[in-house]
Amino acid sequence: MKKLVLIQGILLILLVMSVPMIVEAVSYPVLEEHRLIRNKAVFSSGSTLYLFESGTPDVKQGISVNDVLTVYRMNDDNRLFEVGKIKVLSFVGDFYIKGQVTTGEIRHDDIAKKGNVSCLVILLDREPK
Repeated sequence: MKKLVLIQGILLILLVMSVPMIVEAVSYPVLEEHRLIRNKAVFSSGSTLYLFESGTPDVKQGISVNDVLTVYRMNDDNRLFEVGKIKVLSFVGDFYIKGQVTTGEIRHDDIAKKGNVSCLVILLDREPK
């Protein structure tokens, strides 16, 4: 009888531990600086901008200086359409790429791609650290 109660107790503890926990997502407020960047004019041919990348080896191996990345923007249907091209000028730190717009018009939050590697376009007034 004691073994049966012990087994039931262990099963009850395991059942309680296996029940999914409720997790609440955190939403960060949009800063005024982000609003100002988004409202900036579109960057066109000859403009310098920065790309945010993950810093993983696949990015470092997939993208090199003087590569040309195709830039896409997402429409209301969540489909990507091509908006321009960016030439890679240099890597800045571990997570940024400095680039120059060669064709098209680029905006903040556009996606620059080469093969399987993607980067997020960020428009900054200064070089990131």
